[in-house]
Amino acid sequence: MIIPKESRLTPEQEAELESITAEFGIKLMKITGETRQIFLMIGDERQEEMLARIGGLEYIDRVDMVQEPYKLMARGSELANHKVRLNGRVVGEGFTVIAGQCTIDPKNPNHFYETAQAVKEAGGDALRGGVWKPRTSPYAYQGDVKALEILMEAKARTGLPVDTEVMDPEQLDLILKHDVDILQVGTRNALNYGLLREIGRRIRGRKIAVLLKRSMHMGKIEEFIMAAEYVVAQGNPNIMLCPRGTTPAMDGYRNHPDESIAPLLKERTWAPVIVDPSHSVGKASYVPFACLAAAGYGADGIIVETHVSPRHGIGDDPKQAVTPDVLAKVIRDCRAIAAMQGEYMGHLLPRRAVARA
Repeated sequence: MIIPKESRLTPEQEAELESITAEFGIKLMKITGETRQIFLMIGDERQEEMLARIGGLEYIDRVDMVQEPYKLMARGSELANHKVRLNGRVVGEGFTVIAGQCTIDPKNPNHFYETAQAVKEAGGDALRGGVWKPRTSPYAYQGDVKALEILMEAKARTGLPVDTEVMDPEQLDLILKHDVDILQVGTRNALNYGLLREIGRRIRGRKIAVLLKRSMHMGKIEEFIMAAEYVVAQGNPNIMLCPRGTTPAMDGYRNHPDESIAPLLKERTWAPVIVDPSHSVGKASYVPFACLAAAGYGADGIIVETHVSPRHGIGDDPKQAVTPDVLAKVIRDCRAIAAMQGEYMGHLLPRRAVARA
């Protein structure tokens, strides 16, 4: 990883750097963060002659060798100080709450508008709303592009940033034509590396963030972080990691709750961790407990399915969406817990830094 002295290189300097690395079969990937650019070397970065030549350039500060397989997501990478922002607010400074309906019903847009307003009044920071939904059965409701217009109208009415899931390049095209703030990649596409790479490429240089859910199977933490690397390596570091429960499911729950991996993720990577308790436990009466657990484990926030009238919802809302009054209590209590556990997280992360030094 190449770290320039200044926040940006001139075109001439970039060309010289690319010329040197190309001699050694190395491809450069430019990553633009909030305050500076860095250059990732794709290939064998251990070639001493190349390192010496790069290190001798007057505009290069240093060349860091990253030991972890994920070069950009690592807590010790140059992106460690990058901040993901929603509406100007830094995710991770305070407890972030994204809430709203699992699925937007185009036949009942007022339900979504009412839910959106209720989320704002409850203290939510962003609004979720499913436009398209992946379903196990091909005969189940798959979504409707009309819901995208409803989502954007709710954003206009509330001023909240919005989150929706994208499953293929065609949907990505439609979403990017609108002012969607967060692209959600669901568990079924969490290891779809072609889609992850395409999303990263298409949002390079934009302020759009990606909420990447953990894959459905109980894969290694490293696998989860490496999936995020696919997006970030294309040039947009605005990524959030979302544990959402895995399989095999725990008896009585929809999945196997995994909010406990929050400290592991935060120890290894700089990316904010936003837990999905709704899909983790799959039942509205259990969701508040999973929310509180996420806060206790040090997550930076939660994404919670919420509906003003769950029994009139579609998709997962009837069984796992909480009502706005419950959401308001959850937000209050989670933020209180997050404030208490901050001291413990502060002890965890410096130990990691010392170990790396």
